[in-house]
Amino acid sequence: MTDVLRLDAVSKVYGKGQGAVAALREVSVGIPRGSFTAVMGPSGSGKSTFLHCAAGLDVPSSGSVRLGGTELAGMDETALTELRRQRIGFVFQAFNLVSALTVIENITLPLRLAGVRVDRAWLDKVVSKVGLTGRTGHRPAQLSGGQQQRVAIARALVTRPEVVFGDEPTGALDTMTARDVLTLLREIVDGTGQTVVMVTHDPVAASYADAVLFLADGRIVDSVAAPTSERVAERMTRLGAWVR
Repeated sequence: MTDVLRLDAVSKVYGKGQGAVAALREVSVGIPRGSFTAVMGPSGSGKSTFLHCAAGLDVPSSGSVRLGGTELAGMDETALTELRRQRIGFVFQAFNLVSALTVIENITLPLRLAGVRVDRAWLDKVVSKVGLTGRTGHRPAQLSGGQQQRVAIARALVTRPEVVFGDEPTGALDTMTARDVLTLLREIVDGTGQTVVMVTHDPVAASYADAVLFLADGRIVDSVAAPTSERVAERMTRLGAWVR
């Protein structure tokens, strides 16, 4: 299985001099195409920085980030914005929907911003896949939290991105709704061959992934394939002693 995303010796330092903070320290990892990867670690371990550097939302201080055959590290902001719009989907914990727009308008917003014609067949498939058929004329305020997150996932999928990134996408949801959203992400990987990379603090959420990467102190310190919630929880407990 080929890697769709590759980080090599990626470091990210915030600030300068004695006040400098290293959020990532020479992280190297490959994410296979068509896989579901969870990223975990204690608070301050570098999870969000990892996700933001991998998704082109932040620029590494050093190292290489490659999406497919494209090197992200040397791109200017305009080029990165275009790349994110065309090749990356991002699902935030806070949904980030536009309240004045309907469900269908929120989903297709990235296409309209890019000046790309909507593929109706693919849009209908995405809407059906996320379980929003019959809700497309609603506005966000008329939806539950779980439905709003489904809109955010559909918006991330509609551009047919190479990688869908999720930053705690179930963190604001109740247990039952979170399970539905995680099942949907799993189905997206299995059914459409998409690649999903998700930051989470929840061992149960991580158990839906093919593999879990564990960060501590800005480094990948462990990984688990075919994770169970019990194995993930046990590794997280051990991680607590590794963080300075």
